[in-house]
Amino acid sequence: MNRNATIAGLGTALPPRAVQDDLWDGYFERHYAASASRRALAKRIFANSGVRTRQAAVSPLLEDVSEWTTEQRMRRYQVEAVPLGKEAVGRALTDAGIAADELGLFAVCSCTGYATPGLDILLARDLGMSPSVQRLFVGHMGCYAALPGLGTVSDFVVARGRPALLLCAELTSLHLQPASVRADLQQIVSHALFSDAAAAVVVTPGGPGYVLRDIAASTDTTTADHMTWEVTDLGFRMGLSPQVPAVLELHVRKLVDDLLGRHGLGIDEVDGWAIHPGGPKILDVVQEQLGLDDAALAASREVLSAYGNCSSPTVLLVLDELRRRASPPRRVVMLAFGPGLTLYGTLLEASTVTA
Repeated sequence: MNRNATIAGLGTALPPRAVQDDLWDGYFERHYAASASRRALAKRIFANSGVRTRQAAVSPLLEDVSEWTTEQRMRRYQVEAVPLGKEAVGRALTDAGIAADELGLFAVCSCTGYATPGLDILLARDLGMSPSVQRLFVGHMGCYAALPGLGTVSDFVVARGRPALLLCAELTSLHLQPASVRADLQQIVSHALFSDAAAAVVVTPGGPGYVLRDIAASTDTTTADHMTWEVTDLGFRMGLSPQVPAVLELHVRKLVDDLLGRHGLGIDEVDGWAIHPGGPKILDVVQEQLGLDDAALAASREVLSAYGNCSSPTVLLVLDELRRRASPPRRVVMLAFGPGLTLYGTLLEASTVTA
């Protein structure tokens, strides 16, 4: 077989947008009102988050879910995620020129909601996918899930010679925590950064698009407690250590050098960087360790500013920014980070030739 797994289409969908300052003034200032020192700390974190606007399927300006049970949040997840996922998948299929019933595999990544039948079943039904389409649901991998998801659907495409689709859909707004919750600093950071979005990619055996050349992973299990996503009676609670950037500082350069080195490439031969914007400090560390200029990080910082950290779809939003440029990059490295602590990287290369 001589097949390339090629990203042939990409589609995104976003809930209603809110301005970061309005979220602070209209809700979070009151949310942290019990303690003047904590309110002042939260205000600084919101101001320095790098986020200007973000999206919420369930906006705290309209609905306060902080005291909702997990059952209430999961029921609402299904209501909000289905139309959002349907929009992203429909746009990706249109972009690729592929009909839903041509797909051989439909994979869904989400760590913010669970139900059975899930998004994979409901969207396959509503979008007219074949009854024989294979389905895969990937849960609780967090912000890096898009890249192992992309690797899995790409392996299917190469092995089977059929198109596949990956959907990443996250509704972090459903997991707003009570102001009294423990690990206050970590919750403030989470509340200042996270957002909602869906992004879908169609992968085909050859054709024009971005060919997935390679994928790499590195997990430092000695720091497993630095990033957590715990299921509680009041939704899912983020644990986010301030030491996360320091762990990335130790590992990101080696991951990228190894990934590129397998193809005889160096960092200076990559003209597109899609780096998951977990927060400003995350981007600062990656930029410094890889020796990149400001232009290389521009797409990631723009996504953080305009959309916030949307968990698994975010790195795909950055890729979409790059591919929409007047002169799209030829060679792209995607990087994403999450629980484990885990780093994932992929190497993409533009192709206009059918394999």
